[in-house]
Amino acid sequence: MDQNLVGKVALVTGASRGMGREIAENLALHGAKVVVNYASSSSKAEEVVNEIKQKGGEAIAIRADISQVAELEQLFQATLEAYGQIDILVNNAGIMITKPIASMTEEDFDKQFAINVKGTFFACQQAAKHMSENGRIINFSTSVTGQMFPTYSVYAGTKGAVEQFTRQLAKEFGRKGITINAVSPGPVNTELFTVGKSAEEIANVGSMNSFGRLGEPEDVSSVVLFLASKESQWITGQTIRVNGGFI
Repeated sequence: MDQNLVGKVALVTGASRGMGREIAENLALHGAKVVVNYASSSSKAEEVVNEIKQKGGEAIAIRADISQVAELEQLFQATLEAYGQIDILVNNAGIMITKPIASMTEEDFDKQFAINVKGTFFACQQAAKHMSENGRIINFSTSVTGQMFPTYSVYAGTKGAVEQFTRQLAKEFGRKGITINAVSPGPVNTELFTVGKSAEEIANVGSMNSFGRLGEPEDVSSVVLFLASKESQWITGQTIRVNGGFI
């Protein structure tokens, strides 16, 4: 067990499934008390909490729609009421709608920016108000920002925004010893990526990196664990591509 995380409190948004679930479980395995945030599926969130507890960890589930600032405020207050502090924030929650520009609706556009950009930014604002000194913020981008993929324009645009305010906020947070970085995965074997794609499409994308496969959630969660630890204290304002040589 990584003693650096013992006694730390980690809030992971969108942690009821996929990458978020893997991250929450891994942080708990290394000693952190984890808040499993979810938007709709309380049963999935409780599964994660129960899995963590069965392995000797500590966790609670808290519902909040991160696209609503008032609910973000309530999420942070509930975390503080439960554990008294917040040391690690993982802004994992996100949505991806892939369509050609001719088919993209205003609703599609607004929904992606509301969750991916607004939600991440105002979660960082709450961290600025409530996070303990020497805390850790890990945002999520995508390696698609370095590619030219049809139908990904809006999604990639949201993540470009996340990368920029990750950079610009680094010096603001540095005053309290807080680091803020972005993890930029390539295609990962989660529901977010695989739903709606044929086996052939998935295999083709997997063949684009150096190892000829999709990433797995644990490939990314290990980097998140490092960025959440004491060892990452001299890394801030960076976007780290975790993609197996995808780009």
